[in-house]
Amino acid sequence: MSSFQFERRAAVARLLGDRGDTVVISGLGSATYDLAAAGDTDRNFYLWGAMGGAAVMGLGLALARPDVPVLVLTGDGEMLMGMGSFSTIALQAPRNLTIAVLDNGLYGETGGQPSHTGAAHGAARTDLLAVARGCGIGDARHVTDEAALDALAARLRDGGDGPCVALIPVDPAEAERVLPLRDAVLMRGRTRVALGLEAGV
Repeated sequence: MSSFQFERRAAVARLLGDRGDTVVISGLGSATYDLAAAGDTDRNFYLWGAMGGAAVMGLGLALARPDVPVLVLTGDGEMLMGMGSFSTIALQAPRNLTIAVLDNGLYGETGGQPSHTGAAHGAARTDLLAVARGCGIGDARHVTDEAALDALAARLRDGGDGPCVALIPVDPAEAERVLPLRDAVLMRGRTRVALGLEAGV
């Protein structure tokens, strides 16, 4: 694989530059800070807990609302925790679901230990794209430059033949934390309203 790495905030801002009606669910940790730094909207849902749950939450929303583009923005550590979700995502095959994995090769929230995707593990490292393909996700891509990132943004808007998993290598340098809304009930309500539903209780 290429050794190129994006600056994570710039990559997320570029990916979401023309997001339209996309609902973005961010995984635990740095992905949530990156999404908040790109701008808070009612179509952002910050998943503060349930490590490993972002992809399946995105799947549920994508199935419930096939007319709405859904992006799961997560990290390698969080996705490693939820690798089994790739099998169910492949089986259900929603065309409107994109999973972008910001891979810095580290568990950033717990002290920067190397994750299983990190180069520190040599040939034994886990290849999340190979896992996704092995589970049956045909569109599993490595985003290696800005043109590929723009192509991912276009796929997010336009959809595809099935779900997409994209690995975006990012610089391991820690960015300043941008802390967004933490009230899960309020987030759920505002996202439901943005989707044309009642806020609920």
